[in-house]
Formats: sequence, C-alpha cells, structure tokens
Amino acid sequence: MAQTFFKVVTPQEALRALLQVSPVGTERIPTVRARARVLAEDLYSNVDLPHFHRAAMDGYAVKAKDTFGASQSLPAYLKLAGVVEMGKEATQLLGAGEAIRISTGGMLPPESDAVVMVEYTDETDAGLVEVHRSVSPGQNVIQIGDDIKKSELVFSRGRRLRAHDLGALTGVGVSSILVYMRPRIALISTGDEIVDADTEPLPGQVRNINQHSLAGLIEGCGGELRDWGVVRDDKDQLIRAIGEALQWSDLVLLSGGSSMGAKDIALEAILSFPDSEFIFHGISVSPGKPTIFAKACGKPIMGLPGYPVSALVIFDLFAAPVLRKIGGEEVTGINQFAKTLRATLKTNIASQVGREDYVRVTLQHDSERWLATPLPSKSGAIFTLVKADGMVRIDLNQDGLEQGEEVEVILF
Repeated sequence: MAQTFFKVVTPQEALRALLQVSPVGTERIPTVRARARVLAEDLYSNVDLPHFHRAAMDGYAVKAKDTFGASQSLPAYLKLAGVVEMGKEATQLLGAGEAIRISTGGMLPPESDAVVMVEYTDETDAGLVEVHRSVSPGQNVIQIGDDIKKSELVFSRGRRLRAHDLGALTGVGVSSILVYMRPRIALISTGDEIVDADTEPLPGQVRNINQHSLAGLIEGCGGELRDWGVVRDDKDQLIRAIGEALQWSDLVLLSGGSSMGAKDIALEAILSFPDSEFIFHGISVSPGKPTIFAKACGKPIMGLPGYPVSALVIFDLFAAPVLRKIGGEEVTGINQFAKTLRATLKTNIASQVGREDYVRVTLQHDSERWLATPLPSKSGAIFTLVKADGMVRIDLNQDGLEQGEEVEVILF
C-alpha cells in the first residue's frame, strides 16, 4: 500500500488515463427538451432551408433590370402591383416595370429576382414606387438552400446542444433526436473536520465548501448529481457509502481524504472492493497534487484534494473532461472548453521544475492591453479563487514566468 501512495503521474499521463472511459447509454427525446444534452448521432438536413426564395429586407420585390441606373436624382418608376402576405404563397406573377411590396421573410413572387430596400423607395399617390437605388439580381434575397442544403450535415455526434441549436434543428423539421443520457455523478465529501454552514466551527473545524461548489460544477457539466453528504473519517462508513454510490452512478467523486495524512483512508476504502484497480495517486500539478484515480466494480472513482482551491482547480482541469467524456462529448485535452485571452504579467511568478503550476490571477485593462496580477497561492484560501478572473499555466519544465511576459490566461 505504501508504494501505491506515491504513484505520481504527469498531467498529460493523468488525462490520458482519465479519458479511458466509455460514454453512457442513449435515449431519444423531443428536440425542444434537448438543451445542454449531447448528441449521440450525426444529424443531416432532410430539407433545403429556406425551401423558397425569401426577402432578406423590407421593401419591394422587383426585376433587377427594371432598376438599373436608378439614383436619387434620376429614380426609376415602377407600378405597385400588390402585396405579399406573410405566411402565404406568393402566386402573383411580377410583370415588367412592376413592384410588389414585401416584408422580411416573405416569399418572392414568381419572375422577381431582387428586393429594393424600403429606405431607398417612396410610394406616390399615383400608385407608383419611386426607386432611388438600383439592385442587382439576387440582392437582398435569401435563395433556396442558402441557410442549409438538403442532406448537408447539421451537427456531429458529441456536440452539446445550445438553445440556438434547437432552433436550427426544429427549423429543418427535426422533432426528436438521439442523445446520451445524463451521466450520474455521485459526490461524497469526507472529513471529521467538516461542519454545516449554519454551525459555528470549533478550533480545527471548517465549514463545508467543497460539497456545494462541486455540486454546482457537476451540474454545469451536464451531470445528474446525487449527493451522499459528508462521511466521517471511518473506513467502514466510507466503504458503505462508496458501495452505494457505485451501484447508482457512472462516476464517483470523493472530496477530501486523498492527502498523505494518517487519517486519509479513501484509497484503502476504494481498494477494498473486488476487482478494484488503482491507476494513480498524485499528479505533478499545483494546486491539487494528491489526486486519486481508481476503478471499482467497473466504475471510475476520482478522489479530489480536500483543500477548496485544489479541489476546484482539479475539477476544472481533470474531472470536468472525464464527466464530459462519460456524457458523450468529444474530449481531447485539458481546457478544451476554457476561454482564454492574452495578457501581460505584472509581477514575476516562481515555479518548481517538474510540476505544472496553475496560478490564479486577476485581470485589468489599461489603454492598450490586459494585465494579469498573480494572487496568493495558498490552496486553502477559497477567496483567492473567488477573486480570480482566471489562471495562468506554468509548464512543468519551466522555473517560473517573468514580469512583462505575455501569458495565456484560462478564464473562469
């Protein structure tokens, strides 16, 4: 057991091991209920969109050649021949020298090939349309299939659907889709020192932070959360809780109980299960080195560090990709989903070679650039994470970063 406690891997090795998980099963649901769900099939359009020529502007449907040469000083005069009603088929044939009033999205009348914007026209009392700017064929018109063509790929499997995506799918007539089920994530917090938020902590005790923060992060990644609450530092209690969690979940997350302290029993509890497999205990990263990854009963188990900053950083870097992969998303590396920006470092940052450091920073913008200021790096100081706008990564082969250096900030 003592030897396994020092099986430390690099961040890249850790992520490769963590992503060797299989996605959950699938289900077919109505498209309108699929926001934030992950596609389990490639989707192709069954139709051209739009399926008729549509006006892209409010104005007048015309034959473009009837407007050639029109200007403010020498307008073209066209006979107002009618109006296209929204939601109805345009059947009135447009003759030479005629214009038909049309609204954005309306169907172009037969024989028309352009739309003159209403801003460049005036209607006269004589039933004429005065055109002050010429248009070319196809101008201000959305052609059949301009948005998407029949048989064209709409979305690939593994995409997490946004609200905009649902509109696109219903627009091409997709009323139901095959998606991955929401992965079931069991969260178990451990530690005799943890008390509830409404309890006044005694010396040596701390209020519960990780449990509530991690719950929100799990749900933000699309997981279906079941919280086992806080389990005390008792091996039998922890084994019982892990056993229940393994029966229900697709992934078990332990918060706390993964450091090298004498009372940390998480690894022993995990390895007590038949067919359990120890993968690693420790990632060469700061904060969050004492991270566990193992498998039991065919299910992955991650043990996150107990310190709040360490736990939340490790979740973002390692647990979130695993959760998304189990949920069916295509995941290839750390921070695939993170937004970043370039900033100039305001002070030096020291680092230890052989360890990948993630340093919290605040951002401010001067007249020309973004400036990144490092925050204190204590793993237990939760408000350094709350105040931070993002993190700066220092490669494990670097001994630090220098003031004035341009860095990439991983935004929260």
